[in-house]
Amino acid sequence: MGKKKLSSLEDLGGFVFSTNDNFEFEKKEEQTLLPPKKQYLEALFSNKGRGGKTVTVIKGFVGCEEDLKTLGKLLKTKCGVGGSIKDNEIIIQGNYRDKIMEILKKEGYNIKRVGG
Repeated sequence: MGKKKLSSLEDLGGFVFSTNDNFEFEKKEEQTLLPPKKQYLEALFSNKGRGGKTVTVIKGFVGCEEDLKTLGKLLKTKCGVGGSIKDNEIIIQGNYRDKIMEILKKEGYNIKRVGG
């Protein structure tokens, strides 16, 4: 077995090394979930970097990753398609922007159509 190569500080598992005796470690705070009425989401579709395949991207969600995954699962189920969650964005396969906007409005989110 070979050694695992570290590509970022996160691969260290939360350890912080310092030669400063007065170093204070600041714990990263979890984002609290805003109620849907205070969330301002953006819906756009894109095909850049995806081999020409169109996807619908939802940006602007504020909350923990677990809540983002729950919302992504709801959208994927209602649209009957696949998708993923990356970089705090929900990515749904296909151009379902109008349908997703209706679903999110029924859930109480403020959503804006971005792009053509």
